[in-house]
Amino acid sequence: MAEFKLHPSILSADFSQLDRQIHEVESCGADGIHIDVMDGHFVPSITFGTPIIKAVRSLSHLPLDIHMMTTHPEKHFSEFTTAGADSITVHYEACPKLKDTLVELGKFDVRKCVALSPRTPIENIFEIIHMVDQILIMSVEPGAGGQNFIPESLMKIQSLSKEIESQGLSIPIQVDGGINPDTTLEAVRSGANILVAGSSVFNDNFSVCDGISKLRNSSL
Repeated sequence: MAEFKLHPSILSADFSQLDRQIHEVESCGADGIHIDVMDGHFVPSITFGTPIIKAVRSLSHLPLDIHMMTTHPEKHFSEFTTAGADSITVHYEACPKLKDTLVELGKFDVRKCVALSPRTPIENIFEIIHMVDQILIMSVEPGAGGQNFIPESLMKIQSLSKEIESQGLSIPIQVDGGINPDTTLEAVRSGANILVAGSSVFNDNFSVCDGISKLRNSSL
């Protein structure tokens, strides 16, 4: 069995039923909750901010995984940490001085994470791997849910996994985008440790528990 942690993304949740769906995610065995923060600049969409983080924190004891698809993410580290974030992910492409951004993030009591968009070569972050607690490989273009998994992402996961090992480090690889029962196993076999899933968990056609169960069983 290929083991992995599962972080459902509330980007696909029904916000009229958010409290119920958060409780279902927790009771059905998710390992964390992924919250996409989009600013309308780094990506076209605008999504969640501090009030949503606070609301989800009040509903769940699961780790809150904040994915910042924003420019100038450092402006919000303090408020997101106070709101209940357990990990904060910044994008390589949004941080011209990434090392300085990670140093600033290190001042807060959260896990430091960096994300790469599909078109960014994985080698671009090899020199800063030792500075982070987690790395997110985007397997779709950032900014919208429901996209198909980009197959070339598997090679990036494999290359990153080998580089982490060669540096003598133990850093989880998270994968976000197009995760469903057909893509889960390959992503985990390539080296992914944490999978983010949106519409494969939150879906009108099946329950949250059924969605989580299908993803778990697809790695058997």
